[in-house]
Amino acid sequence: MFLKEIYQQRRQGLVQKLDKGVILLLGNVDSPFNYADNCYRFRQDSHFLYFCGLDSPRLAVILDIESGQEILFGEEQGLEDVIWSGLQCPLSAQAERVGIAKTAPLSALDATISTLIKGGRPIHYLPSSRAENHITLSELLGKNRLEVTKDISLSLLKAVVALRSIKGEEEIAELDAAAELGGQLHAAARKMAHSGVFEWEIAGELSAVAARAGRMLSFPPIVTIHGEILHNHQRHHSLQGGDLLLVDCGVESSHHYASDHTRTLPVCGRFSSLQRDLYQLVLNGMMCARELIRPGIPYRDIHLSVCRTLVEGLQSLGLMQGDIDQAVAAGAHALFMPHGLGHMLGLDVHDMEDLGEDHVGYDDKVQRSSQFGLSGLRLGRELQEGFTITVEPGIYFIPQLIEQWKAEGRHNEFINYERLVDFSDVGGIRLEDDVLVTKTSGRLLGPPIPLQIGEVES
Repeated sequence: MFLKEIYQQRRQGLVQKLDKGVILLLGNVDSPFNYADNCYRFRQDSHFLYFCGLDSPRLAVILDIESGQEILFGEEQGLEDVIWSGLQCPLSAQAERVGIAKTAPLSALDATISTLIKGGRPIHYLPSSRAENHITLSELLGKNRLEVTKDISLSLLKAVVALRSIKGEEEIAELDAAAELGGQLHAAARKMAHSGVFEWEIAGELSAVAARAGRMLSFPPIVTIHGEILHNHQRHHSLQGGDLLLVDCGVESSHHYASDHTRTLPVCGRFSSLQRDLYQLVLNGMMCARELIRPGIPYRDIHLSVCRTLVEGLQSLGLMQGDIDQAVAAGAHALFMPHGLGHMLGLDVHDMEDLGEDHVGYDDKVQRSSQFGLSGLRLGRELQEGFTITVEPGIYFIPQLIEQWKAEGRHNEFINYERLVDFSDVGGIRLEDDVLVTKTSGRLLGPPIPLQIGEVES
């Protein structure tokens, strides 16, 4: 937990961005695995963590915009709770830790909200990715499921995005720590990338590295020799010499800030000539992006510059042809990279995307494209100092996509479909790093993870 003054400043900053009414922030509750007392590991709602810092279930906060009053709602432990779970911090002490003066039983939240509604006070709340919180909002507000979704507070949502997008020094330190531990996960994966090892064994070791540090993974890891499947969570394959192993994983810091790195490794330690050429193309895209990152430049422009770099490389291998700018404008390159260059990173691995990608990654200046490939870019707006983002170019050979485009004759002027036959079993290559946008450029979060071909092979 950070200093209580940090949470007080965050809440004050939030209240100052709205005109009237109250803000309702719900913490998460325990989520059962298969029965009520057998739950998944608890993970607090990220917005509640950001503004309140309390990492335990069944909490809520009301912030009164006009009066400035703050109330923390929660339950005190009974004897049975102590017997089963041990003695926990009293609600009043939790409130004191984060600078909230008033507390109330969670059972009083319903009556409090009812009084506010009867008094005509606007109640600002955020969307929730948790079904339990969605049900709670429905019951508290007297709205059905669709009404709860429709009536979220856009002004609150925009205020939260504005505040959480710019990372403070304390957050950057946490992100550096998460990235450092993330590097240890990748070191473990490199050591295990040998013939006969199963993907699930490596995925298990990644979880173990995090657990031994007292941490949790920031998302289910992707560990696959079929990197052409972008979010491949099947882990039943045995690695063989000549395979490429794609490892996309991350871990949370002690304050739940996330890392997110991807490396593509040659099983048994050496790239083939073709793999080396393709890996270098993706690496060139990574270096292109890193050189361009700075405040004021739209991330969409950097994405498109990386795409031009990839097309240039693909042309050198005979896979593409024609004018590079025209090929990128037409979206022909998306056959090989059908996703965006990166996304925001913070308390969530895809930071704040529960609020909606377009609210987080776009604004009035930069709108999301509908073009295949470019439409998958999660972050397009201008970068600002204090943003923390991922940079993740890739090249993929997706048989079904290639077959469809070839059958349709799509972008024949730019794509050499006959040459693609020689690349049918390559799979996919992706590289990803976490970057802080500084005053003039971008810096890597955490220590560097081996990236250059020589480093990876050695």
